[in-house]
Amino acid sequence: MTAKTDSLGSLEIGLLLYPGAQRAAVHGLVDLFAVANRVAHELGAVDRPCVRVSQWQVDETGQLQPVEGHEVSPQNLRVLIVPPSLESMPAPELLERHCAPLRQWHAQGTVLASVCIGVFFIAASGLLDGRSASTHWNYAQTLAERYPKVRVEANRPLLDEGDLMTSAGLMAWTELGLRLLERYLGASVAWETARYMSVEPISAPLPGALFNPRLDHGDEAVLKVQHWLQATGAEQADLEGMAACAGLEPRTFLRRFRTATGLKPTEYCQQVRVGRACRMLEFTRRTVDQIAWGVGYQDPSAFRKVFQRVTGVTPSGYRQRIAAAAG
Repeated sequence: MTAKTDSLGSLEIGLLLYPGAQRAAVHGLVDLFAVANRVAHELGAVDRPCVRVSQWQVDETGQLQPVEGHEVSPQNLRVLIVPPSLESMPAPELLERHCAPLRQWHAQGTVLASVCIGVFFIAASGLLDGRSASTHWNYAQTLAERYPKVRVEANRPLLDEGDLMTSAGLMAWTELGLRLLERYLGASVAWETARYMSVEPISAPLPGALFNPRLDHGDEAVLKVQHWLQATGAEQADLEGMAACAGLEPRTFLRRFRTATGLKPTEYCQQVRVGRACRMLEFTRRTVDQIAWGVGYQDPSAFRKVFQRVTGVTPSGYRQRIAAAAG
């Protein structure tokens, strides 16, 4: 598999069209990314990619294909967004038809993102098992009952886990789109796009709260390990376990992992653990020691050192900043 880039330096974002998908969200996202391209040009952001949007549907064979007029290879798709719906819950057979292609694209490095009940498509594929997800409060209980392995966090308007992104309300497509712009085109482009469209700009996350790993490097063995680390929170990860997951000798794995991600495996695991710790500091009342144990550190003092190195503040200081921002 080749990396998801092309000679034009474009950022390929796909929108999944399924029966009942909210067209207002689909067209709104198309407009938002068009505005972002113009904003980036006006800001002189020549080093940023141009966003290209395509639309996809399941064909008769059960494969996701671009709709007419959207000629994009799945290998070039960086993000696939599952939009919301104004209708009732997607039927089980509709969800089942999308499971295999969503798993396949995720395994190739495509970031899967959902709005409102679009999360049910990702949950049905099993990719959210053992992981956290957000959805509209009206569907949170149903999501938890149908997919008990998913940790439902309906109080989160947007939950970004690097390779999977889920958002809550029907209009959360605006925040999701802006978050993607912040990730790939930078905070200035995201903020100016929000200002032009007269929508609420996304709040800048504190350092360390979001970890956006490289997933478009094309090394399938390394990508498999990355997905495993994201899914498990890197709690029990060690070199031998990661190398075994990749099916490589430890020395070969170390070299390929650093080449693909730009990080050593230990640094990558620290980023994943600190990101989870940031969410716990914000949304739970656990003590710092409890959070340290919860993200895989048996020595809370070692956790504090790693946390401060990654974020620039202590865990207690981070929690204070969150409280001040909320106030």
